Amino acid sequence: MRLLPWTSDTGMPCYLSTDDPDSRMSRLADRVEAELLDSARDVLGHAKELLRGQAPLRRELTFAGAQLAAALEDTLRIAKSRGGRLTPEE
Repeated sequence: MRLLPWTSDTGMPCYLSTDDPDSRMSRLADRVEAELLDSARDVLGHAKELLRGQAPLRRELTFAGAQLAAALEDTLRIAKSRGGRLTPEE
């Protein structure tokens, strides 16, 4: 079972039951993972830039914190999914 990089409408984890890493759904999940990781890199870059500048406003920090939390949640889900797919030799 592969943990997918998205959740259901109710926030529950979604899984894919396949051993084919080249299936249509597996390729879609790979693309979504890549997009989420790219987005997390962008969010991190913007947050670092915000913190390097003049003292940010509270609303800027709140927005950055919310974006960082969402990106971290996505990244942790991807890490868990990828870790679950590792073979013992890796």
